[in-house]
Amino acid sequence: MSWNARALDVLAAGEPTPLIEFPVRVPGITLLLKDESRHPTGSLRHRHARALFRQAVLDGLVTEGATVVEATGGNAAVAQAWFARRLGLRYIVVMPGKAGPERARPVEELGGECRFVSPPLAIYDAARRIEGHFLDQFGRAAEHDLAEELFAQVSPDWVVTGASTGATSATLGNWIKKHDLDCRVAVADPENSAYFPGWTLDVRDYATGMPSRIEGIGRPRMEPGFRPDLIDLVIPVPDAATVAAARHIRGVTGLPVGPSSGTVLWAALELIERMVMRGESGTIVSLIGDASERHLATCHDDAWAAERGLDVARHADRLRLVSPAG
Repeated sequence: MSWNARALDVLAAGEPTPLIEFPVRVPGITLLLKDESRHPTGSLRHRHARALFRQAVLDGLVTEGATVVEATGGNAAVAQAWFARRLGLRYIVVMPGKAGPERARPVEELGGECRFVSPPLAIYDAARRIEGHFLDQFGRAAEHDLAEELFAQVSPDWVVTGASTGATSATLGNWIKKHDLDCRVAVADPENSAYFPGWTLDVRDYATGMPSRIEGIGRPRMEPGFRPDLIDLVIPVPDAATVAAARHIRGVTGLPVGPSSGTVLWAALELIERMVMRGESGTIVSLIGDASERHLATCHDDAWAAERGLDVARHADRLRLVSPAG
């Protein structure tokens, strides 16, 4: 078997991630959480990484013994390093900010190499200067297999996701359009992110110039992979509400999810409130991006929230009006 054939076997879809029914106080409305933390690398970024590598192999851009390069951090880097190791490829990631062993360790444990660059926006040019194939998750934003898997499991009326590269919302929207499904897509957007104002104003190059405080979602600019024409609704979410909702998920399911999952849940519950006002019923699917013990020291920690001036209690009270606590 050739290296390319073996690589495509490695990059084949894995087992479907499960759906968890989440309690809501509204008759006629079902809320399901699709638990993307069940991937081997623990996040939705696993699908993104697999799609990027698969497309690069099919296009002949990544071959046996190649070096692959990315400019990113967090879960995306971990997922890409995981696939690079299984493909026998050298992996180099350029991360923003100061070098830190805690940030580098998850990638290095998978055989990857971390380089740190400041200011944050300089990571892209730094990555392009490294000899190898630049995966470019924002520039390429390869669609992945979430939609095919999800719609084989359930027929929802709405799917709610966050936006970073834009690949997930585009994947969902394209699948719905192609198969003429009676389903809509909502995007949850944190503070400082460009997606809500850009979508509202219909400005494709809208930029805030400010980074999102919510790990994994939100961007200071509208990324090319984000497809406003495939989105039905974008819901802005305050950062304090994000933290309250992440804690709510943990209280109900026991999963120590990251803040991005809280952003998406808050948007889903706000969508439920709108449906109630319109007298609608139906099924909503909300994505859990990742769950890890490391989040216990961030969004699940009162001191962490207080340092950032986040009034979590006020939003927690509103959450309980829609969804009972665990």
